[in-house]
Amino acid sequence: MNSQLIQQVRVLDPVANTDEIADVLIVDRTIQAIAPHLSEAIGADTEVIDGRGLILGPGLVDLYSHSGEPGFEERETLVSLMQAAAAGGFTRLGILPDTHPEIDNATAVTGLHRCLNLLPQQSPQKLPQFYIWGALTLGAKGEQMTELAELANAGVVGFTDGQPVKKLGLLRRSLEYLQPLGLPIALWPCDRDLGGNGSVREGSTSIRLGLVGSPAIAETSALAAILEIVAATGTPVHLMRISTARSVELIRAAKAQGLPITASTTWMHLLLNVQNIRGHLNPNSSLCHPAPEIPYDAAMHLDPPVGNIEDQLALISAVEDGAIDVVAIDHSPYSYEETHVAFAESPPGAIGLELALPLLWHNLVETGKLTALQLWRVLSTNPAECFQQKPATFTQGSSAELILFDPQKTWKVEINHLASRSHNTPWLGQTLTGQVVKTLA
Repeated sequence: MNSQLIQQVRVLDPVANTDEIADVLIVDRTIQAIAPHLSEAIGADTEVIDGRGLILGPGLVDLYSHSGEPGFEERETLVSLMQAAAAGGFTRLGILPDTHPEIDNATAVTGLHRCLNLLPQQSPQKLPQFYIWGALTLGAKGEQMTELAELANAGVVGFTDGQPVKKLGLLRRSLEYLQPLGLPIALWPCDRDLGGNGSVREGSTSIRLGLVGSPAIAETSALAAILEIVAATGTPVHLMRISTARSVELIRAAKAQGLPITASTTWMHLLLNVQNIRGHLNPNSSLCHPAPEIPYDAAMHLDPPVGNIEDQLALISAVEDGAIDVVAIDHSPYSYEETHVAFAESPPGAIGLELALPLLWHNLVETGKLTALQLWRVLSTNPAECFQQKPATFTQGSSAELILFDPQKTWKVEINHLASRSHNTPWLGQTLTGQVVKTLA
């Protein structure tokens, strides 16, 4: 019998909406008891963990991230992705379908499932649990639906391209066809024609930086069209990568009207704005300290681009009041050669699985912008529900899917300290405070 007693730990339970100090007894990966004191539960074979100063919460869930394997193993393999996710506290993770070959047919799904099942036993838990998104459309032009029913039967968790759907008529037909399947659908509102080749949010700061700006309407016009189609079809959708203040307004209005939508932003859009591109990053603050001599960091080139400060503040407010349901990681690994080019020419995206929790905690929770439960809810409970999966809970008798987080432990973001094969992050070389120290699952 495997028995663990975590004493006087801060227990965060987003499902029960409780934040309390307690003892937690776990026996054979099952939660046996939670109480103010459980000293009588200590047996000869019980591992006792001093939880003072630590936080015990449900394992984190990432709604969408990129895997290099198959096709781009120099960026990330399934093993390194698994290790990076586990190091960051993620016990469940959704893989976007933009691998090579793409996950747009049943054979590709079966092959990827086979690869996942053959992963080496890197930890006793063999975490995280991977969910595979199936593609909505075929090919780069996106003019034809995939065999959606076959993909569903092959075991995809839901459908997304991870890219904008170009044909609105095709999108409408897809939503009508998908409705009886009842699986999650994730759409990225983005108009490439309006966005052009912009690499930052359009505004006065983009002009000062000398970078081409992408207007907010590149997102909001596409979002408005998607919302109209959802209203017409009644098919529930998840809106991914929301990045503008105006989009938040549209989502709030749509939810007030009862449209069946959920929405997510990415963790970096909560921490950064366009002013950070030209300056030092304080690892535990989203404030930018101007340093013109420092070249622009390609790891801050995101898609959608980082917004103006008004966008950043609106997104934080939307997470706080529930207009934004999920904070996704959108982990996007790229090799050294791919990222060490001019800012606008670099591939957009950055790694984040190992960095998100400590940076979000210190920037948002320690500063009082979010409560601990609010942050944990958008990183764990809500994304699990968007997957139509039961979230982890602290209910007596339930399976333990928990992580121990030390909010005061410091560590340096160095290549040899990261599990990911890629290192494209603006926090490389910085010392962070906060780290996951144990997974119990």
